[in-house]
Amino acid sequence: MEYNFREIEKKWQAQWEKDQIYKVTNDTGKPKYYVLDMFPYPSGAGLHVGHPLGYIASDIVSRYKRSRGFNVLHPMGFDSFGLPAEQYAIQTGQHPAITTEQNITRYIEQLKNIGFSYDWSREVRTSDPSYYKWTQWIFRELFQAWYNQETDKAEPIAKLVAQFEQNGNANVKAVCDEDTPTFTAQEWKNFDEKQKQDILLKYRLTYLAESVVNWCAALGTVLANDEVKDGVSERGGYPVERKKMKQWSMRITAYVDRLLRGLDDIDWPEPLKEMQRNWIGKSLGAELDFKVDGKDITLTVFTTRIDTIFGVTYLSIAPEHELIGQLTSPEQKAAVEEYINIAGNRSERDRMSDVKTVSGVFTGSYVINPLSGEKVPLWIADYVLAGYGTGVVMGVPSSDDRDYRFAKHFDLPIICVIEGTEELENPCEVKYGKMINSGFLNGLDWAAAVEKAIQKAEELGVGKAKINYRMRDAVFSRQRYWGEPVPVYFKDDLPHLLDVDELPLVLPEIDQYKPTETGEPPLGRAKGWKYQGQYEYELSTMPGWAGSSWYFFRYMDPHNEREFCSKEAQAYWQNVDLYIGGSNTPLATWFIPASGTNSVMTSAT
Repeated sequence: MEYNFREIEKKWQAQWEKDQIYKVTNDTGKPKYYVLDMFPYPSGAGLHVGHPLGYIASDIVSRYKRSRGFNVLHPMGFDSFGLPAEQYAIQTGQHPAITTEQNITRYIEQLKNIGFSYDWSREVRTSDPSYYKWTQWIFRELFQAWYNQETDKAEPIAKLVAQFEQNGNANVKAVCDEDTPTFTAQEWKNFDEKQKQDILLKYRLTYLAESVVNWCAALGTVLANDEVKDGVSERGGYPVERKKMKQWSMRITAYVDRLLRGLDDIDWPEPLKEMQRNWIGKSLGAELDFKVDGKDITLTVFTTRIDTIFGVTYLSIAPEHELIGQLTSPEQKAAVEEYINIAGNRSERDRMSDVKTVSGVFTGSYVINPLSGEKVPLWIADYVLAGYGTGVVMGVPSSDDRDYRFAKHFDLPIICVIEGTEELENPCEVKYGKMINSGFLNGLDWAAAVEKAIQKAEELGVGKAKINYRMRDAVFSRQRYWGEPVPVYFKDDLPHLLDVDELPLVLPEIDQYKPTETGEPPLGRAKGWKYQGQYEYELSTMPGWAGSSWYFFRYMDPHNEREFCSKEAQAYWQNVDLYIGGSNTPLATWFIPASGTNSVMTSAT
């Protein structure tokens, strides 16, 4: 007998939908099981083979768990803000909401035809105002919080202000900008409102600051590193340059140690956890000050191998370094400008991952080694990143492979400082051993040499011990239309939050979906779009991952109009039990519970 799947499956799928057999409630009489899929971006092409590849696996587990008596939460939704819909709107003039709705309708039809056991009553869409109201609420909570290192958690900014009023900030243990000034309680009271708010921005978990970003003029927006490939935008192939812009940022670096500890407890594949550890990149090392010869300028270097200080034969700085103009000699000006133009078109991701290319240019300046007193040349190299460490790297060709290739390429000296390396063609093959050619460090093994070198640097006032991280604060601004509006307006050049009862701040209607003629983001086209009719709103929108970083919570309580997720729903569903998706998804990047038995399957598993 032939299986007429079109009639039979259509009949039973309609029956299942009528009976709501996959709809789930918070039934505390059953053990819960939460199965989460990476929710898709609804492109015009519809589902691709990678979607059902993971969804079929999660559906099998969901059905099995239901048959075993579990109350299974298996939801689906759509990551529906994004650059592709906006670019299509620019090309056609059609509102992104229209094409997004059409694409979602197609996705739902395809997903239902396959017969997945989703609870569609819990569907969420990140572009729905009822959803992004709570994304904006989360932004508010972060703006009004600082990270207390004593309690190891975020706390209300009002508590920090109270400490300032009583004792100043000298003894406050908080995560803040490195250039935060020290002040007394009386000095705090004497500050005007703008001074106080500027200082608080150095503590807030969301803050405005100058950041080096990937700027794509053709798209009129900042791009994330994963949206740039070989110096051009992944979407459209337009040129991208590195430039400084005032941007909203998230102080994710406040959570680095908690993220690292959480990786020890979560049930994830070890390669994925190691990828996260490398992304966080915790390094124990030291900062050293190198004075520029003949100039009143000091460059600070972060290094994990201060024991190799006597092997430094050059210093290199990032192409975006703000002092390049002052450090470049007249003879090198043309060569430096040409190199910076080329290096500025490469993303940080390309520069970090490209281990073979050797490129750089001499500035014409020299610096003084603070411990050996030797004068060494100062170069610009694109493997140095402005946002990591200090944007300055000491070149030790005898101990670092990239420094070795750089020195060989530009015919720079190589000084061996580890015993047994002088006879090797590539001395970098030996990383540790007793020190040679190293003055007061001679004869010490590397651990003792590190300790003594830091001690000496601190005695001379030219350095100190330092913990550094590869992970940096996340830039949170996009010069786009199709994204969550930031719930902020500006009064006297200071950012102010909208009240909770004024949320959501809904995207206004505009005539075109591209930047204004004066270079403002698309929201600058909105007519009369001002807070209380007089104060300018923030014209940038949030990045795509703003809504997709917390959707797993909203699935627990998707129709709650009073809070983003009730405590009761969180207490019942707790953590995700099984997640299936890509290893570079927002979940893998941001969601690391402190405890629990969560498991994750990724496309790399």
